[in-house]
Amino acid sequence: MTVLDSVKDSLEMGPSGDRIESHLHPEGSFDVEDHAVPTGREEIWRFTPLRRLKGLHSDAPLDGDAFKVELDLPEGVTGASVPVSDSQRGASGLVPTDRVSARVWEAATSVLELTVPDDYVGDRAATVRVVGTGVDVASAGHLLVRAGKHSRSTVVVDYSGSATWAENLEIVVEDGAELTFVAVHGWADDAVHVVNQHASVGRDATLKHVAVTFGGDVVRSDTSVEYAGPGGSAELLGLYFADEGQHIEHRLFVDHTAPKTKSHVVYKGALQGEGAHTVWIGNVLIRKVAEGIETYEENRNLVLTDGCQADSVPNLEIETGEIEGAGHASATGRFDDEQLFYLRSRGVSETEARRLVVHGFFNDLIRKIDVPELEAKLTETVEAELSKNMSVLTGATENGVPTA
Repeated sequence: MTVLDSVKDSLEMGPSGDRIESHLHPEGSFDVEDHAVPTGREEIWRFTPLRRLKGLHSDAPLDGDAFKVELDLPEGVTGASVPVSDSQRGASGLVPTDRVSARVWEAATSVLELTVPDDYVGDRAATVRVVGTGVDVASAGHLLVRAGKHSRSTVVVDYSGSATWAENLEIVVEDGAELTFVAVHGWADDAVHVVNQHASVGRDATLKHVAVTFGGDVVRSDTSVEYAGPGGSAELLGLYFADEGQHIEHRLFVDHTAPKTKSHVVYKGALQGEGAHTVWIGNVLIRKVAEGIETYEENRNLVLTDGCQADSVPNLEIETGEIEGAGHASATGRFDDEQLFYLRSRGVSETEARRLVVHGFFNDLIRKIDVPELEAKLTETVEAELSKNMSVLTGATENGVPTA
């Protein structure tokens, strides 16, 4: 039996012989025709600006090559583009749950497979750089990251340039492995990126999944996690900053499919500029077999100017009462007036006070990422984002001209 056959069988029947269904996640299918072209009235598409997807959700050809991929791998980690027929595509259990993902599955001719061997302990991150070279041609890709048993590694996927990019991304964390996976969306302002990510976390394995999103015109990331054995742990962290006219959407689904598993989700975002829009959907399903699990999810949004919109929707679906704990929190607000007053009363200018508050908002999350080579870069990026519109934040002017 091939990996794909196994995935299709598991889609049809659950462990008990019953068909797996959830109110929080659409039914999956590899057939594009099983996924109607979205209209925007569907629950999973109602926040997405479909007209700005450049046809990725409908019929844009996905055979373009307006991108290049660069690998920077430490010794012992391997990466290669493999024809679909010889690949391990589907090893994570990924099954397309929307039309874009199904179209990418159908269009893919190869899979970029990144493999961390068993018992490997890395001293630096393995990096995949995806560089877009134009938005006029729609392109598609499939990436599979596999962390071998009892390995400890970090993988960074760094996106930049201009692209219209649809992608399926699989993560397999085998038994006892520890993987930190970081996706940095540093696209140019005109880029469109729709990515469907699926992770399988093995017995007593640990996944730290980090999404950092600053660039792009429209970025929609759909991330799901399931457990291949008891004792697995998943920590999902997200940091995003939306500017004028930018749409950033993160959709998460943690499927507790095994007992004694854990999940912890923390996403933080800031918005500034007219038409800046962020969406965070946090879905957690605790199945009947998932006794003794722990889960918590939270989303915090800091609105820096007028004209922004932050949508935040946490959901829990619980099928057993035998759990250790489950909860969620969501908040959207402006600057904390008490924090600003405290800083201003000690001689800190309003501009600098606002900078400090925003940096404090993000810094604890940056430290949780715990990838030293990224920490300085992320702090600098937050500062650069603030500098874009600091005059808008303070309303400061000099002779009628805004000043930073």
